[in-house]
Amino acid sequence: MAPATNSDVIDASSSGPFKQVRSSKSAIPSVQEFEYSTATVNDIVNALKITGGVIVRNFLGREEIDRIMEDVNPYLDADKPWADGKATQRLARFICVFDALFSGDFFPQETRRAYGMMGKSPTFATSIVGNPLWLSVSDALLTSHIKYNWVGDKVEESTSLPQLHNTIVFRIGPGARAQPLHRDDAPHHPDHRAVAEHTLGRDCGIGLFVAGTRTTKANGATRFIPGSHLWDYREGPPNEAQTVQAELNTGDAFMMLSGCFHGGSANTTEDEYRVLLSTFNCRGWLRQEENQYLANSIDSVRGLPPALQERMGYGLSKPFMGWVDLKSPMLMLHPDEPKYKMGLL
Repeated sequence: MAPATNSDVIDASSSGPFKQVRSSKSAIPSVQEFEYSTATVNDIVNALKITGGVIVRNFLGREEIDRIMEDVNPYLDADKPWADGKATQRLARFICVFDALFSGDFFPQETRRAYGMMGKSPTFATSIVGNPLWLSVSDALLTSHIKYNWVGDKVEESTSLPQLHNTIVFRIGPGARAQPLHRDDAPHHPDHRAVAEHTLGRDCGIGLFVAGTRTTKANGATRFIPGSHLWDYREGPPNEAQTVQAELNTGDAFMMLSGCFHGGSANTTEDEYRVLLSTFNCRGWLRQEENQYLANSIDSVRGLPPALQERMGYGLSKPFMGWVDLKSPMLMLHPDEPKYKMGLL
């Protein structure tokens, strides 16, 4: 992790300063790194609560990266620049989120993207979206639970697990300018006030960025502002001087709460392409950013493990959100499975 340019970097293990409400004037916490083979869910979650982002070394092996790239390269090669003349700009005006956040040039012209990775790369689906450590960290931060749901004289408890929010692979070429700093939870319209420390329930989502190539400050490593997930959302604009770069080797990962200011950096190299394999999870009762049901064919989804199908949104967000004919959508994928035939009410 490249060091922050702010001189007030402090040790994230120091508890004293974090009793004060956090803001852009607060000291920037240091970013922790973990080794995948020895990392614990609790250590990563505790670090994320303080800093908002962590690095996990050796998250994926070279063989898995190669298989994913073999699957995704044809889609990256076929992609077009984000702003393709006046037609794209006219289309963007019809989409208020794109208008407000992207303005037709959110992604540099040198960037190529591939979406709908659950149906395009089985290895991406199982090794990234279905990674056990990633799922456990997401569960710890994004699971929702209601204990008191009175239905007549009975109380029903329900637990809603996180769901897949989006899947995108980026390939950023030489000459790409830096993205503006932004938060990725904007689609869910949060309006948080500043807090002294993280509390469960504050986050809409969490992102995972796996390096498909070596990622450096020079070729555009993601930069973010540690601790900015705790700030008042009315405070801004973000200050570039407070950013640090998540520099990664191939197969390393960067996990980040969606409330952190971040953005891709400029690729100032002459011949290096940066590839980033990304996915986000969000709470099970929120709308997904990428429409998983149209982005992936039913046939491609049927080939995935049932647990991943449920994470995509084919499972119910309990007690009964997402039903079809008062039954679980999993019945569409497994019509002969008795447990999915049972009605909800």
